Amino acid sequence: MKQEKNNKKQAPGLELLSPAGNMLKLKTAFAYGADAVYLGVPDFSLRVRINDFDLAGIKDGILYARERGKRVYLTVNIFAHNKHLPALIKFLKKIEKFLPDAFIASDPGIISLLQEYYPQVEIHLSTQANCTNLEAARFWQKQGVTRIVLGREVSLKEIKKIHQALPDLELEYFAHGAMCMAYSGRCFLSSLFVGRSANLGDCAQPCRWQYDVNHYRIKARGHEPELELVEEKHGAYLLNSLDLCLVRQIPDLIKAGVVSFKIEGRAKSVYYQAVVTAVYKRALEIAQSKLSGAKKEKELQFLYKELETKLVHRGYTSGFLEKEKAGQNVKDAKKKSNYEFCGQVLADLSVVDRKKLPKGAVAFKVHNTLKQGDDVEIVLPGYKVLKIKIDCLYDFVSGEKLTEAHGGGGSKEVFILIKDSLVPPYSVLRRKLK
Repeated sequence: MKQEKNNKKQAPGLELLSPAGNMLKLKTAFAYGADAVYLGVPDFSLRVRINDFDLAGIKDGILYARERGKRVYLTVNIFAHNKHLPALIKFLKKIEKFLPDAFIASDPGIISLLQEYYPQVEIHLSTQANCTNLEAARFWQKQGVTRIVLGREVSLKEIKKIHQALPDLELEYFAHGAMCMAYSGRCFLSSLFVGRSANLGDCAQPCRWQYDVNHYRIKARGHEPELELVEEKHGAYLLNSLDLCLVRQIPDLIKAGVVSFKIEGRAKSVYYQAVVTAVYKRALEIAQSKLSGAKKEKELQFLYKELETKLVHRGYTSGFLEKEKAGQNVKDAKKKSNYEFCGQVLADLSVVDRKKLPKGAVAFKVHNTLKQGDDVEIVLPGYKVLKIKIDCLYDFVSGEKLTEAHGGGGSKEVFILIKDSLVPPYSVLRRKLK
């Protein structure tokens, strides 16, 4: 009976699923067009660090989403040991009055507990479960799972076959973000090096470290222990995967049967959240539009270039979607961007006397230095870019004119003057570096 309840509910249409490491990122995701977000508390989610959600935060996030017709998926995707189960059961009892739209889980025992406590809530199988074939997908569907977050190792051809055989099973696929050198993220290096388990949400990302190789010994710089490896001496990022970027492949993924397009990055900045969400929302609109094939390709190529040049990343790959092997970046930790995140539009202006400010003033939280005369870009929903010159800066409370404002420890909330333009809350501002 539990399985019947789970299997009846289907999410409508295509979905853009964004990460939410805190409430601001959740609101930013929805402002830029996400249909749903995924989040979790540190104890049972694969993001222990840079994760600000607690029970109160989850409740607030779910209420905020429901008011806007959006969805929230709660990650409970650690590989639990016996010691985790009492705390997990206690947690499940506490969320009874603010249930998510779905749980994301990978451990069969956790899935069983979720179905026991909340049979009415959908179960989405986490990518950590390594579902990479038709029979595995069929097995999980029989267990009451309504959606499979396919392993990143699954090819386009394999996605098509799974969808054709199981048309009622929702398929979710990672479209953008960091790739792990281990199979579907099940890595043991972090636990080996520094005693932080990636499978319990506490990965130290040793695949991103730079390594020195000296004859028979290999040592990660600044970390212990050493491992044996026979190779000539050099420094390299031996395990550093390129980042995944499938914005150009969105039409093919839709045709293959993917209904939810997932963005990785709960620990990334709100700027990353805004830009990537806006770009992929636009890509989904283009893919479903009546544009010719050639025009669609041109538009998607433009979006790819925007992601390539306006964000910090490790270089991009299409992963295993079209090839048998994903790419590695062995030259450096990451590629720098020519653009700098400068600020984000504030939503709460209750403490401000707007009468002190000229018409058209928009409030920003400064993240990096803004100066009078700077040429900046404001990224709007739909990935529309507004280019302006900062003629004036105003102090957030007093309305006093400023020549510059700084982020970091001296972070300031300021107004800038934007004429004849409506800039919604949570919009981000960037500047091209000289």
